[in-house]
Amino acid sequence: MTASPVPSASPSALQGEAALVRALGPFQLAASIINIIVGAGIFMLPALLMSRMGASAPLVFVAGAIAIVPIALCFSAVGSRASATGGPYTFVGAAFGPFAGFLAGALMWICNTSSSAGVAAALAEQAGNACNALREPLPRALFIAATYALLFALNAFGVKLGARMIVLLATLKLTPLFLLASVGLLFVDWSYVGFAQLPPWSALGPSMVLVVFAYSGMETALVPTGEVRDPSRHVPRATLSAIVVVVLLYIGIQIACQGLLGPRLDASTAPVADAAGAIWSPAHGLLLITAGVSMTGFLMGNLFSSSRLLFALGRDGYLPQAFGRVDARYHVPRVALAAHAGIALALALIGNFETLALISGGAICLLFAAVSVAAWRAQALDLRGAGEPFRLPGGSWPMPLLAVAIMVAILATMTPAQWAAIVVSLIVLVALYGVLTLRRRHR
Repeated sequence: MTASPVPSASPSALQGEAALVRALGPFQLAASIINIIVGAGIFMLPALLMSRMGASAPLVFVAGAIAIVPIALCFSAVGSRASATGGPYTFVGAAFGPFAGFLAGALMWICNTSSSAGVAAALAEQAGNACNALREPLPRALFIAATYALLFALNAFGVKLGARMIVLLATLKLTPLFLLASVGLLFVDWSYVGFAQLPPWSALGPSMVLVVFAYSGMETALVPTGEVRDPSRHVPRATLSAIVVVVLLYIGIQIACQGLLGPRLDASTAPVADAAGAIWSPAHGLLLITAGVSMTGFLMGNLFSSSRLLFALGRDGYLPQAFGRVDARYHVPRVALAAHAGIALALALIGNFETLALISGGAICLLFAAVSVAAWRAQALDLRGAGEPFRLPGGSWPMPLLAVAIMVAILATMTPAQWAAIVVSLIVLVALYGVLTLRRRHR
């Protein structure tokens, strides 16, 4: 893709990809992927899946793992070949040109903004359970605004500070969850957990949309690839290791929740905390705190990565050049950070988690399919960056074909209302692309 013209550097801002610092190693990148994937969904899904699928609910996470592994391999392959900042925007654009790349990037940013707003609204609900005053409109709005202000500050003073905070939040939230997933198995009543009977597609298909949303996140975490050291090696390693960790964690938590709560799981509004409290009553409060930490960690990682997507769009001239500028002292795109945080804040004040999650899950399936096709194209064209790229097992096309087929099967279960929301968004994006292209040509 052609970068936008680089203006003369000012004392406070730099322009373009070279202004970023490659400070992220495989551990930080894997932690960022896990931190974004394990957000709010896992704290709500056990009860939702139990109500839909009964005792066989853990199978949907197994099915989700089967679906997500080919996607992760495709992300690893194309991410090792297109290492500039932008994630799917860069991946799809490198394979199919700027129009396809813009659609992928803009669609992903809308998904990220919606999911960030939904999780922020859910975090406010969690805070309202602890303090009734936060249920009132004004205190709730001030709480959400303060949350985004804090996250902006943590991201605005250097990529290393933001990366360290992501690792800290990932550790704080994952430790209690792994304890529940492992220790909880010792107390499970296995009569409430079933693997022998496969659920019908009419039940499994719609549940997969929610599970894909729960597994999504690597597409956001891989946006700052331009700040990763040796991306041809570290992107595949971090992506695949993070997916394995998340799959095992999700299956363990679903089994623990079902086996510890049994029929009570259907009516639970805090299933993970209730399951922990069934083992040790003080753990109930600890897991409620963990839910808050997890949601904050998701918002932190979402802001960190999504701002780099806006940076990439500004770098290439699809947004005003200010979005493509980087602070000269801390080497972060502050305008992009402020824009993403501000728009997500506005949506969080008027939105709710459930509606945004369902639409985002369907849109993510479309994005996953696009990246899978880009992985085929990139390997067929032998696109290369620095270092030896990761090659898909079986050649350039079998894995992408499998990934696309799985996404199409899941998308076929979506409701007309969900499709309408996505189609309208795509029409708006095409119109926006046309306007921005005319502006670029005029300049």
